[in-house]
Amino acid sequence: MQLFRQFSTAGLLLGTLFFAFSLTPSLLPRPFVVQGVISGLSFTAGYALGFAGHWIWSYLELPHPRPRIERMIKLAATAICILIAAIFLWRASEWQNSVRALMEMEELGGVRTFSIALIALLVFAVALLVARLFRRTFVFLSHRLQGFVPRRVSNVVGVMAAVALFWAVIDGVVFTLALRAADNSYQQLDVLMQDDVERPDDPQKTGGPESLVTWEDLGGRGRRFVTSGPTAQDLSAFHGEQTLEPIRVYVGLNAAETPEERARLALEELKRVDAFERSVLLLATPTGRGWVDPAAQDPVEYIHRGDIATVAAQYSYLPSPLSLMVEGDYGVETARALFEAVYGYWTELPEDDRPDLYLHGLSLGALNSDRSFDVFDIIDDPFHGALWSGPPYRSETWRRVTDSRDPGSPAWLPRFRDGSVVRFMNQTQGLDVGDADWGPFRIAFLQYASDPVTFFDPQSFYSEPEWMSEPRGPDVSPELRWFPIVTMLQLAADMATATEPPGYGHEYAAEHYIDAWLALTEPDDWSDEDTARLRSLFATQ
Repeated sequence: MQLFRQFSTAGLLLGTLFFAFSLTPSLLPRPFVVQGVISGLSFTAGYALGFAGHWIWSYLELPHPRPRIERMIKLAATAICILIAAIFLWRASEWQNSVRALMEMEELGGVRTFSIALIALLVFAVALLVARLFRRTFVFLSHRLQGFVPRRVSNVVGVMAAVALFWAVIDGVVFTLALRAADNSYQQLDVLMQDDVERPDDPQKTGGPESLVTWEDLGGRGRRFVTSGPTAQDLSAFHGEQTLEPIRVYVGLNAAETPEERARLALEELKRVDAFERSVLLLATPTGRGWVDPAAQDPVEYIHRGDIATVAAQYSYLPSPLSLMVEGDYGVETARALFEAVYGYWTELPEDDRPDLYLHGLSLGALNSDRSFDVFDIIDDPFHGALWSGPPYRSETWRRVTDSRDPGSPAWLPRFRDGSVVRFMNQTQGLDVGDADWGPFRIAFLQYASDPVTFFDPQSFYSEPEWMSEPRGPDVSPELRWFPIVTMLQLAADMATATEPPGYGHEYAAEHYIDAWLALTEPDDWSDEDTARLRSLFATQ
């Protein structure tokens, strides 16, 4: 009991409620370790709010109930919270399975309540230790200042100084060193030669004998990109006729010092392999580590019978979430430099004798692709279109269009004006929905309602997101509810620890890319039978 009295009763009660709320479903199923961390952070947030509320009440010298009444309130509130926590723990498996059922995943046998509680307790203990260290720092600084300024002023200055000190240590030391270590680790992985990837002998291949980009400077993701995908033989077998070998150009981060130099190198490599002689030119912006999704890339090469060239440039060694935090602007610089180089040369070619130019990006690649050009720079001679899949919530065009969607259309599948420029699709609706014909300049968004990268919103900290309103997306659990603070923590965890199968969340399936590319690029001599055969082909891979 003595240990219990050291804690805030209001904090423990509110923390217990937040702990219970954290067990409810979000967009994606969660492993028990992740659930434990979320529950711990939720309990910590609730405890902090309860403690702060009680402190403010006491500071304002507002009346407290008589001791006997206060004890009765505490006992009743404790019993209610324990009952709620027990009920929520009992239903946790059912809630997780409701999400897994939507995604055609195997059901869980039961939730590991003891493990979740233990992890949550450890998270709370660490947070409490940091909070008490902060308090000691604040008290020390405040006492040092009281000899020079009034007590209340010293308290304010002490808090500000403690915040500045802790932020400097966390951001300037811990966070920076951790990111530097991560960057070095990923850089070492990137330069390693994979045993299952061999340097191409074809001089027309990037990284080959005559390439302007060396095999070593492609990086791990680049080497796999230029050597994978369908060959001319694969395409010929599928189409029953002679086809071209798709062109893939890639420039790794080590290939040149600056984004502009890498962009110029990419352009020269495109010229060297006669990429501008193809019917379609695709400018693909990779994710943080330089990855181009095969589920997006391979189908479009089948669709256009190999008469296509793709170019991509790496801008980071870190995974997309880390790149978004520390190298967001650098990613934009690379994407913009590559677009300006390729688009600038493309506009100099005769209009009737140049390839159709499209942009593509997934996740962070979609964000940087969107920010790679200014509409006023292309309005006189626009490229043909863009396919952006899983656009992050920070994507400006996506957010502006979603906020301005037609009344009655849901936030997870908007309709924008007459659909002549911008269209959206998901697992159940393609890009053929529009009141007007799709114009010559087209923007397509492929997104799933269960994608936390797209539908995470910091405002869910204090307000319910619009995508949670009825009707909900087909892959969003009807059991999902909004809770202040807790929902934002759940969505943040969904982004960081995805466990969903292709076709849900942030795992975009090849079958949906097939529909998107067909609608966006409208290839000649393509039939419904071809679509069915291509779907079948990728379903077996």
